[in-house]
Amino acid sequence: MSAPTHTPPHPATGRGVDTRLPWWALLLPALAFVALLLIMNPADAHAAGADQAVGDLFERIRQILPHNGS
Repeated sequence: MSAPTHTPPHPATGRGVDTRLPWWALLLPALAFVALLLIMNPADAHAAGADQAVGDLFERIRQILPHNGS
């Protein structure tokens, strides 16, 4: 005895898939990145053979951005 198979009632339309993201899906990663930049201490960032310019760049960014006196 074979089981009946179910087929989709209508074929897929050519409209495509709606892939719009909500506003917070883009905002949250950006806020997390900024928060990590603010709490990061460039003096503690050591990489094998890394140039000091990267640490200086992060230090300048940290100085430019406003912070809460802590």
